[in-house]
Amino acid sequence: MENLLMAIDIGNSDIVIGIFEEATCQHIFRTPTSHQKTAVDYSMLIRSYLLEEGIKLAAIQQAVLSSVVPALTPTWLQVLSTLLHFPPVVVSPEIYPYLPIKPVNTKEIGADLVANATAAYTKYRKACLVVDFGTALTFTTVAQDGTLIGVAIAPGLKTALKSLVQNTAQLPEVPLVVPQTALGKDTVEALQAGILLGYTGLVKELIHQIHTELGEKCPVIATGGLSFVMQPIQHLFDEIDVQLTLKGLQLIGRTVVSYQ
Repeated sequence: MENLLMAIDIGNSDIVIGIFEEATCQHIFRTPTSHQKTAVDYSMLIRSYLLEEGIKLAAIQQAVLSSVVPALTPTWLQVLSTLLHFPPVVVSPEIYPYLPIKPVNTKEIGADLVANATAAYTKYRKACLVVDFGTALTFTTVAQDGTLIGVAIAPGLKTALKSLVQNTAQLPEVPLVVPQTALGKDTVEALQAGILLGYTGLVKELIHQIHTELGEKCPVIATGGLSFVMQPIQHLFDEIDVQLTLKGLQLIGRTVVSYQ
C-alpha cells in the first residue's frame, strides 16, 4: 500500500485513527483520550498499531487532524511532525473556504461536525442532516447550497447515564440495551427505559423539528459508536455510517491538499 492518508479524530472520549487507501478506510485504531499521555506515548502507540497491521510509516503521504480537545492538539501536532516529517491538514476556520460545505459560525463549530457535514453533503449534494451518537448527541444540518446552517446538541447516551449514576447513590451502571417496556420492573430496566426510550423521543422530535424548519424532508445519516443502539428509530435514518467522521476527514485532507 502506498500514498496512504492518516485521519485522526480527537474526541472527548476516544481518539480514532483511520488509514485510507484512496477513499477506502482500510484500518481503524481507537484509544481512550488521555491528557496524561505525552507525544512520545502516543507516537509509540501509533508505531505499534502500524507494525501490527504491516503498514510502513513511509507509505503515509498525507495526514488530517480534527480535534475537539484543544489541550491535546499541540501534542498531536508534535506526534505527527515526529512520525511523518510533514505538517497535517488541521480542520480549522483557515481551511473552510476550500470545503464544499460552508459553516456559518466558523469560530464555534466543532471540527468533527465539519467533517460529518463534509462527508454527508459530498455524498448527497443536497440538504442533509447528520445525527452523531457520541459523547454528545449532535444534529448537524446542511442546507441545499452546502451552508452548515445549524447544530443541536444534547448529552450523549453514555454521558447522560454516567451523570445519573455518578450523582445518585444507589443507581448501578447498566448496559445500553433498549428495554421491551417503559415500565421498568427493576432499577436496571428503569434506567434503560428512562434513558434509551426517552432518547428515542428526543431524536424523533428534533428530526421532525429540523425538517419542519427546513420546509422539506432531507436525508438523515446516523453516525457515532452508539448509532446502532437505537433500534426503535433506525427507520428514521437513510443510512448508518460509523465511519462518517473519518470519511469526512479524508475528503477534507484530499480537498485541501489539491488547492495547495
